[in-house]
Amino acid sequence: MAKELTLAAPCGLYCGDCEILGEKCDGCAQVKGKPFWGEPYGVEVCPLYGCCVGQKHLEHCGLCADFPCQLFLSMRDPSQSDEEAEKSLKKKQKDLKLRKEIGTVAWLQKRK
Repeated sequence: MAKELTLAAPCGLYCGDCEILGEKCDGCAQVKGKPFWGEPYGVEVCPLYGCCVGQKHLEHCGLCADFPCQLFLSMRDPSQSDEEAEKSLKKKQKDLKLRKEIGTVAWLQKRK
């Protein structure tokens, strides 16, 4: 379970679902928020990871008193259509609320 815990990203994504896990990326926790996609965008650390983990010392955004904040709501995968981005945002919000309620370990077990 320890390895799986590192795949539960602070932003609400489950890195284990990503098709590039192990190829271009090892997951947010493993790379300490320094995403593979950052360099072309001039991003050293993912802004959500930097805020949540780096500044507020939280496990995930759902634990923040300001959730969902403007930063969370504005972050999106540029390869997604508006519809895909909205669907992803809603799923992350739902997952983070559930993680806050039942804890990350139980959330990961529920995903299986």
